[in-house]
Amino acid sequence: MSKKVLVTGCAGFIGSRLCEALLDREDEVQGIDCFTDYYPRFFKEHNLETLLSRPGFTFVEGDLNNLDLASLLADRSVLYHLAAQAGVRASWGREFEAYVHHNIRATQRLLETLKERPGIRFVFASSSSVYGLVRQFPTPEDVILGPNSPYGATKATCEHLLSLYAENWGIDGVALRYFTVYGPRQRPDMAFHKFLRAILEDRPLDIYGDGSQSRDCTYVDDIVAATLRAGDTRTRSRVFNVGGGSRRALRDILDVMQEILGRKARIRYLDRERGDVPRTHADITRIREEFGYNPGTSLEEGLLREARWMEGILQEMGSTG
Repeated sequence: MSKKVLVTGCAGFIGSRLCEALLDREDEVQGIDCFTDYYPRFFKEHNLETLLSRPGFTFVEGDLNNLDLASLLADRSVLYHLAAQAGVRASWGREFEAYVHHNIRATQRLLETLKERPGIRFVFASSSSVYGLVRQFPTPEDVILGPNSPYGATKATCEHLLSLYAENWGIDGVALRYFTVYGPRQRPDMAFHKFLRAILEDRPLDIYGDGSQSRDCTYVDDIVAATLRAGDTRTRSRVFNVGGGSRRALRDILDVMQEILGRKARIRYLDRERGDVPRTHADITRIREEFGYNPGTSLEEGLLREARWMEGILQEMGSTG
């Protein structure tokens, strides 16, 4: 049976893919995005192109802090909240106000609106950044959180807000802690996007640290599958890791990219930046048991798909100047 759903951050990397999957199963999707200036608008407009032509999709451009959320949620059964100010390195200093505005305040405003609309399922896109410098690997959901960046702190705060509203107002919500998402449409500030583009354009690429740091890499289609199940399934737990089962060191990831592209990378090793962590590794026992989640895309296959997308985007950008 089709549903009426609302997706915030619908023009983003994951949000646009989620909207397509919802439309594929004939859900009625209303999407919201405010086109922050964190990265070029071109990429989000490109993501929206196919959505805008599809039956069942409507789009609202606006800031969640200013929109009439009650009207937008009036007939919806699921709210997928993916809108956020992203980026670990950019979240320090004066830029922190944007993270408070787009992450904490926007989420709290959505939760306030949901108080008056019982029965709406709320799926919140959180991040592995909430863990910070943990020492337990693979990392289960019940460890003490210790975010190592302001960005991670805002995501942890949003999770706590969700828990408070669930306990006090009965909101039906779940938080998904995404681990290093990659694939076609990846944001231009994200590492894999930057690495692939630098190799293709024969430019130096920067590695912060010695390349031994490792990440639990999760292909975007696996993320979308988990997010759909979170919207469809009433669960015992409120927080879930979403990992990809492909934990690899950055230097190994670069080897795969060079093999796929048939080109050598020009690597510059720089000092580790504040907010980075040496390792992430998701324990996905809980999401496997409660959702039946099973990531199915290997790192090699996922990077091949992203590389082919990147080649196409660069050709299009070149043709448009």
